[in-house]
Amino acid sequence: MRHERRIGMAKRQGAAAVEFAIVGPVFFLLLAGMIVYGGWFWMAHSVQAAVSEGARAAIAGLDAVEREQLAREVVETQLKDLGLKAADAVVAVRAEPGRFRVEVAYDAGGHPLMALSPLTVPPPRIIRRAAVIRVTEA
Repeated sequence: MRHERRIGMAKRQGAAAVEFAIVGPVFFLLLAGMIVYGGWFWMAHSVQAAVSEGARAAIAGLDAVEREQLAREVVETQLKDLGLKAADAVVAVRAEPGRFRVEVAYDAGGHPLMALSPLTVPPPRIIRRAAVIRVTEA
């Protein structure tokens, strides 16, 4: 009777190893996907916050040139403050009739959080965000 119990326990221990061998890789791929996409969403939100702050700062400018300068400076400062590289961002500023548009294209491919992206379906490498403010020329 005791001998039969030992054999049954040994079979159950081996079953756990087989189950982990089946479920483990899927679990680790899901974990990698959560890290990659969580990091990407954080970066996308941070870029949007920087663009919005740049557009808000541009309101203080008296003309299109001063608005552009203010917007660029604030976007770069905000990106650095949020832990992103300002050098990876391309800032475009356009003065339209009655509006002022700030756009940023951020290259997220070099960020350390994206190192696991080959293990999943990778998110877009370039994060594009924009903000628009209304302006009235006096």
